Amino acid sequence: MSTNRRDFLKYTAATGMGYWVANRKTWADDVNNKSPNERVNVACVGCGGKGDSDSSQCGEVANVVALCDTDDGQLQRKGHQFPNARKFNDFRKMFDEMGKEIDGVTVSIADHNHAVVAMMAIKNGKGVYCQKPLTHYVGEARKLREAANQYKVATQMGNQGTATNGLREGVEAIQAGAIGAVKEMHVWTNRPIWPQAPKILDRPMRVEDVPENLHWDEWIGPAPFRPYNHLYQPFTWRGWWDFGTGALGDMGCHTANLPFMALRLQEVFPTSVKAESGIVNPETYPSWATAEYEFPARGDMPPVKAFWYEGQKEVEGRRVKNLPPAELFHGEQPPGSGSLMVGEKGVLYSPDDYGANWVLLPQGNFADFKKPEPRLPRTEGDNDTWMKREWVGAIKGGPPGMSNFNYSAKLTEFILLGNVAIRAGVQHPLEWDGENMKVTNWPEANAFLMREYRKGYSL
Repeated sequence: MSTNRRDFLKYTAATGMGYWVANRKTWADDVNNKSPNERVNVACVGCGGKGDSDSSQCGEVANVVALCDTDDGQLQRKGHQFPNARKFNDFRKMFDEMGKEIDGVTVSIADHNHAVVAMMAIKNGKGVYCQKPLTHYVGEARKLREAANQYKVATQMGNQGTATNGLREGVEAIQAGAIGAVKEMHVWTNRPIWPQAPKILDRPMRVEDVPENLHWDEWIGPAPFRPYNHLYQPFTWRGWWDFGTGALGDMGCHTANLPFMALRLQEVFPTSVKAESGIVNPETYPSWATAEYEFPARGDMPPVKAFWYEGQKEVEGRRVKNLPPAELFHGEQPPGSGSLMVGEKGVLYSPDDYGANWVLLPQGNFADFKKPEPRLPRTEGDNDTWMKREWVGAIKGGPPGMSNFNYSAKLTEFILLGNVAIRAGVQHPLEWDGENMKVTNWPEANAFLMREYRKGYSL
């Protein structure tokens, strides 16, 4: 049977057939084959910010054949690094003109555009590497996961802590019973580090000239159109409901990753979520928030409560960082971000964003602790680049990346459900029917699971 290179790559990815070797580490190493004909062709949507490093790392393991960005300055700068790549401002035009030449697409742009780009890639049979959070809405994450399985494409979300050996060792320790049965997890962040919760709640009234280098209509994408204002772009979009996912979306898929994976929470849906926050306004995320989720048992693991903390509260005229209860730290000084898993025998404490470092508390009780035998594959070198290597290997027919959409979409749904509770602004728990994806006791909250897209954009 005759076939061309692209059809063969698609076939091997769809069937899971490995034509190198099955070992994940060896497979990831093999993607660096220098022959252009044996390297996959990747299009990078987003060239600035995280898109800068994502595209550079893809260039180490694949052929970067197309670049897309709404900022001409970022696009031209990246074009110097990849002079043979074609350049676009609109991802839809890129697919129209180059779809047959592309094997995979990276998505490293503002949150509100993630789903429409990723879905177009999936429906065109392309592998997708999408930055965290996978989507802007809970409903989008569900649809991407279902579509990725339907079209049998290789996927990966960019929460690079997944590729650290420290996180993988932490997962193994918890699942081996190092601290006994875990009934609580606590996650906190140093975000927001951008403006939100302004005193004036209306949209900026002053209409500013769009910078000459910026294609504003394409940047707005599926969101409701509004005139340009510097308060929206290039970085402060994270704090606006229409564009970003706030502190939870920005860092939750990183900082909650270790406990989410260790406690096998991807196997179930949360049954409820409630939130407390600063004043909720219709434009931006609040100044602080706490979310509480309940998860059912998973096999021999008991039900667990998950807590999220962000921002700074006003306490007796002072700004105080929103943190878990002090006694859970056993005298340790909590850093800006981190996570805790509270078990019957002790606490696993990770004092960073990615779960790459951790310690068991109280330390005196675990002086003789030895890490269990490795059960998960180990990685080498830069963890962010390794994520691309896993993904490219999966496109070639290798094992799925560890943060493929069957895992990361569940993580994203969990994270973004907290934003639904924050936005709903009610004090009681929202009862969540995960299978049918709806809040059952407060129907008004379901309006925050998806939105209608602007004309020209769809899933």
